[in-house]
Amino acid sequence: MINLTGSAVNAIKSAMSSSPHPPGGLRLIVEAGGCSGFKYKMGLAEEAKSDETVIECDGLKVFVDNNSREHLVGTTIDFVLAAESPGFTFHNPNATACCSCGKSFS
Repeated sequence: MINLTGSAVNAIKSAMSSSPHPPGGLRLIVEAGGCSGFKYKMGLAEEAKSDETVIECDGLKVFVDNNSREHLVGTTIDFVLAAESPGFTFHNPNATACCSCGKSFS
């Protein structure tokens, strides 16, 4: 359903190891908003909620909101250190358009 590159896994695990409260995984949600209609929201979480699906990627748990699943099927998340736009990038085959920052889509 969702793929994480090695770079993304390393960045997330690094954030988890420096967190004051040990998180159980990464929460991933698609919300209305952003420049193109939908935006990605992610953050560390202690455990999955009852309305989330748990996916494992390289030993890392990803908690995906069930309402967001249809928007995320086949998405690859990467972490890049490019000077012009460092951070997480989303390669989503379901997106028909995305904004220039790559953080929102339609």
